[in-house]
Order: sequence, then structure tokens, then C-alpha cells
Amino acid sequence: MVIVMERAATEEQVQKVIETLVEQGYDVHRSTGVSHTVLGAVGIPRQVIDPRAIELIPGVREVIIATSPSVDGEATAMYIARTLKPLGIQVSRIATGLPVGGELEYSDQATIARALAGRATM
Repeated sequence: MVIVMERAATEEQVQKVIETLVEQGYDVHRSTGVSHTVLGAVGIPRQVIDPRAIELIPGVREVIIATSPSVDGEATAMYIARTLKPLGIQVSRIATGLPVGGELEYSDQATIARALAGRATM
């Protein structure tokens, strides 16, 4: 999961998000840029993270979900998205589909459908 903090997020707000993620069992990697702080949360949580815990921490702008395209990953992503969207937090997901160098003839219908859904204009 990647969390993008608001441009005006304070150090205290950033630390609170980091503490919340660490308590859930994630390894957190911080990257502070010119305009935003981005937190990467990697690992298998001890329990399903309660998205409302993130919502209660001011300063969160966006949550980018990066779960496996498995049944469990899809369910987790949908749960997080459905919980956070009504709270005004932008939720997005990393793209899935065909790998670079992959052959269409060896791809299943669901993979091709996801690749088409996530296509970009050139």
C-alpha cells in the first residue's frame, strides 16, 4: 500500500500514520519530496487494517492499493476502497494485466480484460 500525505501534512501527522501502519505489522518506507511525503507499507499485516484508522489521522490525501490479483487481494482492495471513498480520501490501485514481454496467446481471458481496462492513451 502507498499512502500519499497532503501537501501541508505536519511531521506529527506523518509520524502518526507511520505508527499506525507499524502497529498493524507493516514495514514502512518514507520518501519526502518537494511537495508531498509518500509512505510505502510493505508486508503481511497481523490483521486486516481498519481503513477508518487511516481516515482518523489527518493529512492523508490518497491511498494506492497494491494487493495481489487473487481473490483475497481483490476482496481486501474492494473493502478498503468502499470504506475510504465515502470519507473523501482518494483511492486508486496499481495496474494489473499483461507483463512486458508477455505473449497474448498464453494469457487467460481475465488477464486480457484487466489489461484492456487499464489501458492508456498513447
